[in-house]
Amino acid sequence: MHKNIALIKERFKRAAQDPGAYARDWKEKNQKDVIGFFCSYAPEEIILATGALPFRLFGSQKQISLADAHLQAYSCSLVRGALEDALSGDLDFLKGTVFPHTCDSIMRLSDMWRMNLGFDFHIDVVLPVKLNTQNAREYMIDVMRKFKRDLEKEMKTDITDEQIRSSVKTINRIRELLRELYEMKCQQPLIISGSDLNAIIKGSMIMDRHEVRDVLEDLLGYFRTSDIKVPSRGKRILLAGGLCNMPDIFEIIETSGGFIVSDDFCTGSRYVDGQVPMHDDMMVAIADRYAKRVVCPAKHSALYSRGDHVLRLAREKDVDGVIFLYLKFCDPHAFDYPYMKDMLDNEDIPSMLFEIEDQLPSEGQFKTRCEAFIEML
Repeated sequence: MHKNIALIKERFKRAAQDPGAYARDWKEKNQKDVIGFFCSYAPEEIILATGALPFRLFGSQKQISLADAHLQAYSCSLVRGALEDALSGDLDFLKGTVFPHTCDSIMRLSDMWRMNLGFDFHIDVVLPVKLNTQNAREYMIDVMRKFKRDLEKEMKTDITDEQIRSSVKTINRIRELLRELYEMKCQQPLIISGSDLNAIIKGSMIMDRHEVRDVLEDLLGYFRTSDIKVPSRGKRILLAGGLCNMPDIFEIIETSGGFIVSDDFCTGSRYVDGQVPMHDDMMVAIADRYAKRVVCPAKHSALYSRGDHVLRLAREKDVDGVIFLYLKFCDPHAFDYPYMKDMLDNEDIPSMLFEIEDQLPSEGQFKTRCEAFIEML
């Protein structure tokens, strides 16, 4: 492998492994603000237009102590880990936080965040739940306009149309490059490991977006011009779920004889889906992208849209099996699972469900089940 490509991968890995260290260093070097956000429905194009660093909050894997005083025992590990990070001061570099209206747990976390933490500002982006009607579109446009006004007020700046267009072009290009990387991995599964791809996607939500764009150009340029021929003898696996902060899981799949050819993660293909078109009114364009992108379980566009999407991915990527990786206590995904499994069963596509928790690593159990599943395919 070219030395520069190894360095690019290492840069993403460092950011993914210690996002806080990256953000603190970036803030000190650039003397600019860092704005935290939850969920891939946060309109980071508008955040980036302020000059701040949009910083995706994932929660950490450290032991929970402070957050449990505020949360029910059945809260998911994302919510518990993120609140623990905030209460312990690990997120003190944030200027403010953006909470899109998604699942019940994130909405309640927003309330606790507002009442118990002292960041400079706190913005709720109350998105529609149903996305496929004209009323929902008009409402979504209003939400984007309000979010822009709220950010301008809190950041004490005017966000110009030129700044919005510039940030949209940057993030559009990042998504385009990441989609190309996904397609390369689908065609040549060993061109990049699943854990490396996960680190690149995660790093793309943490790092300076202009840096991300430039290093992705270098990475994809290398892959496009290199004559990389890798044997692809193994079972083609599609992953589905919300987010997975356990890189060991990807390695287990690939050492067990599986090739990860795609995913349906909010920290994966759902994040890179769709482009913001250039439009006379960029708030309309941004609203349309977030309304038309692949939905998450907390949104609705059609009765079986989630299952239809996973089934379409499974067919297009010619997968041998699907592994569902769900955060424990994630109700939206749990409600989706039974009918999605039925849809896959009806097409004779085997699947496996495994629940994960960031604070309780379960790689040993997963290895046993994964090996048995792939052997069965």
